[in-house]
Amino acid sequence: MQAREGDQHAFAEIVGAHRNHVWAVCLNICGNPHDAEDALQNTLVAAWQNLHKFRGEARFSTWLHRIAANNALSVVRRRKTNTQITDFTDPEQPIQLSDDDEGPRFDERLALRDALRDALSQLPEDFREAIVLREFGDMTYADIAVHQGVGVQTVKSRLNRARTQLAEIMRDRMPA
Repeated sequence: MQAREGDQHAFAEIVGAHRNHVWAVCLNICGNPHDAEDALQNTLVAAWQNLHKFRGEARFSTWLHRIAANNALSVVRRRKTNTQITDFTDPEQPIQLSDDDEGPRFDERLALRDALRDALSQLPEDFREAIVLREFGDMTYADIAVHQGVGVQTVKSRLNRARTQLAEIMRDRMPA
């Protein structure tokens, strides 16, 4: 791997391939773009400085997502007063400003996004981390288990409970 030998261009290429997922992990764990930017920057620096420690036993994306999640959680812990999740939808997908007959109106989409943001922020940290890594980091159950230091069944349980809690919170907030 050329990046391990100090090739910054090679490092930029491999990290660039995972940019959107790493950003989504940082954004959805941190809860706001400013903290997510800090976490992302810390992630890139840590990955570059520790690239020699990457053993190749897991996929590079798993290793990078783990660094991102750890850095994002570190930022959240430092700034515990600001833990709302910024967006549950794809952060790279622009919000469409036009109304159409096929989907919810713009104001309804904003209300849904805000409700999801608030609902995610109410989940216990382990549940929120698991669901963000699964839905935004595209990590497998096994990868999340390794990241969280628990068994695969615990990950499945956390994801199930997180989804159940999100559904309950959303049911209370959204009109029928």
